[in-house]
Amino acid sequence: MYKYHKPDNLVDLFEDAVRKWPENNLFGKINKAGAIDWLTYSQIGERVDNFRSGLAQLGVTKNDAVGIIADNRPEWAVGAFAAYGLGATYILMYEAELQSTWKYIIGDSAVKVLIVANKKIHDMVKDFTAEIPSLRHIIVIDSDEDNSMAALEKAGKEKPVASIKPDPYDVAALVYTSGTTGEPKGVELTHGNFTSNARGGFLLYPDQGREDARSVSILPWAHSFGQTAELYNFFQFGGSIVFMRSVKTLGEDIAISKPTVIVAVPRVFNKIYDGLWARMNETGGLPKKLFVMGVDSARKKRLLAKDGKSSLITNIAFYIANKIVFSKIRRGFGGRLEGAMTASATMNPEISNFFFDIGIPVYDCYGLSETSPGVTMSCPSAYRIGSVGRAMEDVRVVIDTSKGDPVIGDGEIVVYGPNVMKCYHNKPEATKAVMTDDGGFCTGDRGRIDEDGYLHITGRIKEQYKLENGKYVFPASLEEDIRLIPVVANAMIYGEGREYNTCIVVPDFVVLEKYAREKNISTDPDELVSNAEIQKMIIDEIKALLQKKYGGYEIPRKFSFISEDFTLENGMLTQTMKLKRRVVMDKYREQIEAMY
Repeated sequence: MYKYHKPDNLVDLFEDAVRKWPENNLFGKINKAGAIDWLTYSQIGERVDNFRSGLAQLGVTKNDAVGIIADNRPEWAVGAFAAYGLGATYILMYEAELQSTWKYIIGDSAVKVLIVANKKIHDMVKDFTAEIPSLRHIIVIDSDEDNSMAALEKAGKEKPVASIKPDPYDVAALVYTSGTTGEPKGVELTHGNFTSNARGGFLLYPDQGREDARSVSILPWAHSFGQTAELYNFFQFGGSIVFMRSVKTLGEDIAISKPTVIVAVPRVFNKIYDGLWARMNETGGLPKKLFVMGVDSARKKRLLAKDGKSSLITNIAFYIANKIVFSKIRRGFGGRLEGAMTASATMNPEISNFFFDIGIPVYDCYGLSETSPGVTMSCPSAYRIGSVGRAMEDVRVVIDTSKGDPVIGDGEIVVYGPNVMKCYHNKPEATKAVMTDDGGFCTGDRGRIDEDGYLHITGRIKEQYKLENGKYVFPASLEEDIRLIPVVANAMIYGEGREYNTCIVVPDFVVLEKYAREKNISTDPDELVSNAEIQKMIIDEIKALLQKKYGGYEIPRKFSFISEDFTLENGMLTQTMKLKRRVVMDKYREQIEAMY
């Protein structure tokens, strides 16, 4: 049993923030005019009080389940803290999800009251009340009818119900895993799990934890990363959060929001990096020369500094590029950005160094749904590019070398601490399979800890496989690097038990369109993927990139090109953008077999 620091529950965390910073801006939405409409801490606090009282009128009490199907928005947080204040559990679902998955989660968690974003979703789930015994009410956020969230808040205002303060060991939320290998598992995360993890992160970023701190909400709160690193974290210092309108408008939204910190996944920064180089290559001339000069001088400056040296010529070149080019890039991020935090995959070191060099440090972290999610974090005072940082406060990381490679000294990462989940909901056997007798969580990830305590991820036990020659391959690492190539949107590596690796490639047709026009080639996606010249160009780029980092046995020998990307909508990606290998393999089995 852990002794949690105060506040040790999410109700106190939120109510303390409302009391300390009532007039601070909390949530911002970008309007059609490109300005931000704000809601303060006290305004959200009032809505939470009203909605909590409304839920009580619907019969919600301690240990009941309140579900939500909605993207990040103020009402998501209102629903969460209203439910927590009644001792209820919040059940999290994505808008972009299969109807069958919603039904499974609602039934598995016994949701009593379901909040949905709009009428479209309501019409898709309205029959669930007749099919799922626990489900009594469906509340619609974007509605002016009697079943609207606004109507329930109005009713609650008339009959106030005070909040209760949960125990730190009470379950706050069920975060359902993505189900890459079967039906989703509901991760039971407690109030203490969340509050201890938010505190641990805050302690590593004291300079960024201040009242004028601001983030752009990119990561879904239906996952623990977005909740802990952003939503709960910001309550500790009275910061503000602006909602991204869409992935397509992200660049513009960042410029408007002027964040001090961004919490995202590596793919966001990979796309920004690729976009910058693509723009420079297209512009050419003096702007490109200055950009390249800046990148080169920043790299030389960094390498010299590592040896305690300096160069006047290099410093002058960097000063010019920083003044003319890099400052413009930083202004594109709003001009206030002090750094970014990323997880889900380790950043490519070249890209990490680039962002550090231009004055936007990106710190790698590591965690899982089952660990609330933070396990290790890099931060301004302690980082090592290529690693995912050191263990957070009260968290202990152990490497089980019996499941690793003795040559590199890695093994399975096992986590102990106040951040470790209670269990998988209704799945005692699945829980037993991942928990050690002394309370450790077996992550399924491979890693090693260096002499200074930094954790380095080396692979994923469930995804690794052996080639026919007995050599191990970690496909996710190869795929992550292949996706860095501008003309590639996605890729999947396969080779389990085979003589060699193969690769399914999805080209980036937006990038390819210009190339195709210049070569007088059809821009139709189906024709592009079957064009021998296009295929050769992409294969050459992939092999040239991989040869710098991987052994010859790891580099794919044969390639198959497809025009349909891996997406959430076609069920080939999880909500955290991880590949559902089995789904992809089942669909493209003929193409895979044809490569052998």
